[in-house]
Amino acid sequence: MTAPLKTIEGRDIAAVMREIGARAKVAARTLALAPSAQKDAALAAIANAIRARTRQILAANAEDLAEARAAGATPAFIDRLALDAKRIEVMAASVEVVRQLPDPVGTVTDAWTRPNGMRIERVRVPLGVVGVIFESRPNVTADAGALCLKAGNAVILRGGSEGFRSSRAIHAALAAGLYLLRPAPESRTPSNGPTLADWKAPTDVLLQTPGAELLARLPVLLSPVPGGEADEREGALGAREATPRSTQTKVPHRKGVES
Repeated sequence: MTAPLKTIEGRDIAAVMREIGARAKVAARTLALAPSAQKDAALAAIANAIRARTRQILAANAEDLAEARAAGATPAFIDRLALDAKRIEVMAASVEVVRQLPDPVGTVTDAWTRPNGMRIERVRVPLGVVGVIFESRPNVTADAGALCLKAGNAVILRGGSEGFRSSRAIHAALAAGLYLLRPAPESRTPSNGPTLADWKAPTDVLLQTPGAELLARLPVLLSPVPGGEADEREGALGAREATPRSTQTKVPHRKGVES
């Protein structure tokens, strides 16, 4: 293997995660205000970059696979981790599916006028910073990144360490597309241990794939979702989405959108 993983042992992991969270908060402001055309252009660039970087992604994945086999990973695990040209094309096509979805930001889901003339609207707004913890399925890097971008959210991705090289190569493709939006995404990704367990960064939503042990070790990081309970529905790419009920804005005699 030609690219040994770098860890952050001996460093203050909590401080690193707080810094990443702070950078994500800054990026979230840009993403929340990005127009639909700009987000769609970035998603198209991401899909093209994934295809253009197929060789680099496969090379990184081969290193992850070699290490996993040497560690005695099961055939099922190897299959989840493995990428080939067909799977990379499906990954790029999935990003294009997200690009073609309607932009949810700014959608008015309900509206009414009070007897005193006050106009009230329920408007969909970005969540802010989304944290995603997932196992060693490298394609989730692109899937989660694309979904969050479409909805105007910044995202911090924490994939399984066994697929770190693959995810890093896919992240490079995401960064190429996000360059159109500026600022560039945070590229330093800690690779050792359950780093989010010590994370005190300001995060609005945390999503985690199955793994009760890791979830149990996470502190209470999040504030209640604005607007109350979350509506669960089947999302793009077959993922389950927890969609917060939109906040309400009250502005007399005109339409208002809460940011």
